[in-house]
Amino acid sequence: QLQASGGGLVQTGGSLRLSCAASGRTFTFSDYIMGWFRQAPGQEREFVSTISKRGGSINYSNSVKGRFTISRDNAKNTVYLQMNSLKPEDTAVYYCAADRLYMGTRDSAYLHWGPGTLVTVSS
Repeated sequence: QLQASGGGLVQTGGSLRLSCAASGRTFTFSDYIMGWFRQAPGQEREFVSTISKRGGSINYSNSVKGRFTISRDNAKNTVYLQMNSLKPEDTAVYYCAADRLYMGTRDSAYLHWGPGTLVTVSS
């Protein structure tokens, strides 16, 4: 029901825009808080950003604050992650997640997940 896309290879300082499209007759996108997480090789999955159902509340991890921007378009059932000033340490598989109630940083609390998209930042 969630499909992330937009990953790729980019040089340090570059930008990428990730998208996560939601689908399914029983999945009403605007009923869900959306989050982005990432998992680097050999590391645990970590929180990146989250956005409330209508976009009025947004949170970022300290590691991406000021560089990444989350947004959503409920008419298109899509959440975005604009990533600027990318660093090699941003290299990871990025996942989108959804939950009706939870807007925190614990990945285990999010109910719905999609397959990730790989972002590689070269130095």
